[in-house]
Amino acid sequence: MWSRSRLTLAGQFLLLQLSVLLVVLTVAGFVTVQQADSAFRDDRGSRLRSAAENLANTGAVRSGLQERYPPEEALASYAGDVRDRLGADAVYLLDAGGRQVVGPNPTEEGEQVDVGDGSILEGRVWTGDVRERGRPSLAALVPVLSDTGDQVGIVMVAERYPGWQARLERSAPDLAVFLGLGFALGAVGSFGLSRLIKRRTRGLEPAEIGALADQREALLHSIREGLVAVADDGRITVVNDTARELLELDPAVGPGTALLDAALPPEVVAVLAAAGDVEEIRDALLVVGGRVLVVNRTRVRGGGVTGGVVVTLRDHTELLALRSEVRARESVTETLRAQTHEFANRLHTISGLLQLGEHDEAAAAIGTIVRRQAAISDRVRARVEDPQVAALLVAKSTVAAERGLAVELVGEETLPRLDADLAADVGTVLGNLVDNAVDAVAGQVAGQAGQAGDAGVRVRLWYDGAAAWVEVADSGPGVDAAERELVFERGWSSKEPVAGGRGIGLALVRQVCQRRGGEVRVGTGSPGAVFTAVLPGGRA
Repeated sequence: MWSRSRLTLAGQFLLLQLSVLLVVLTVAGFVTVQQADSAFRDDRGSRLRSAAENLANTGAVRSGLQERYPPEEALASYAGDVRDRLGADAVYLLDAGGRQVVGPNPTEEGEQVDVGDGSILEGRVWTGDVRERGRPSLAALVPVLSDTGDQVGIVMVAERYPGWQARLERSAPDLAVFLGLGFALGAVGSFGLSRLIKRRTRGLEPAEIGALADQREALLHSIREGLVAVADDGRITVVNDTARELLELDPAVGPGTALLDAALPPEVVAVLAAAGDVEEIRDALLVVGGRVLVVNRTRVRGGGVTGGVVVTLRDHTELLALRSEVRARESVTETLRAQTHEFANRLHTISGLLQLGEHDEAAAAIGTIVRRQAAISDRVRARVEDPQVAALLVAKSTVAAERGLAVELVGEETLPRLDADLAADVGTVLGNLVDNAVDAVAGQVAGQAGQAGDAGVRVRLWYDGAAAWVEVADSGPGVDAAERELVFERGWSSKEPVAGGRGIGLALVRQVCQRRGGEVRVGTGSPGAVFTAVLPGGRA
């Protein structure tokens, strides 16, 4: 129940500002009263001193203090006249030692009177604060001199300081105006500050802000996606554990570190940089070390102002492996479908020959089928020792044959048995390059009837320099020099768009090669295009 009645953060700031303002105004009022006292001392002090000097120069007072003539009653009348005319509280006539001769209370005659710092006893005029009958008073003391110049007495004219009430009443008009104006301005400023704080904190209270900060830290370090935030000045403001792992950041790199000091490759810095007119990025691919990352970059916007970028990173390596496996399954499915169609036709032919009683012809047809399949398998197995790559090449040859095209294995080199991971990547690269070449040649044949006899795909495989080499050439239209880099961009394709999109196969080939530290390039054949891929890796 208590927590509900607590002041909001804006209310706490408002109360604090008003409290400080009251203290400042109180001090200002005290200083104003003190200044009024100083003005009282300056104004009344000069008048008291003038009256005391006139009284000290009166002949009757001089002779009376020197010879006690005229009598003290006459001296008291002189003092009373000065007191009444000036409006002072007390007028004293003292002897040269500071003892009372005439004063407000005749019973205190002969008693010592407070004469300030004592300089009057040395014959010097003095004005200052004294204790007159136990109360603070302002007094002017003037020595009384004889005809020979000797000090024979002292004249003291005193006036009590006004009380606090009188001082405030005297300063009230000006003090009320200035203090009221100051309080009003301070209250308006405090209220404006409290509203500004509330707006800047989005109406959140300190406990809520602290809870959000804790939740933010827990969220940043629990999500599996990498997250990096970079300010406009190029400094990293947020980086979670996953981003550190994906970008292989040094442990010393953290919030506050300049992006250029993080020892990142230039292409990574270009993606993370927030300076200038930064465009948003959606599902871009970035190779960092041995990983293929999917990058998304968003500009931070709030209140119409932009400030920095937030970049998310996903490890695409596992997805890439899964996609390769799916494409391998699709290739097998296509091969089985093509073989099913082909064998169905051949079985129908054999069945018809048997029904016609042409047993010798049926046997000859069966022998031809066996020899052709054996020739294809033997030709591939003689040059490709790795079973995964050999099986893929046989399957692709069968699919191409169904489209009236030949996949020919050229060159004198052989491909040995490879490491399992390398064999899978070679299969991904080879399958995509062969599919791309078959599509190019099939499109060329469809556009130029009668030239199918020269159409085909040539494949060359070998292992050299601790790397597997894949070369696929086709007799298609080739690739223009201006498009040789574009063909490897994800989503780019010269073909008609289809459901699911195009421009994935060659981009995938480059990703696989770069992930292994290799490369893929395209050149010009005679005719058509020649794609050459290098995949570093070990043999089995």
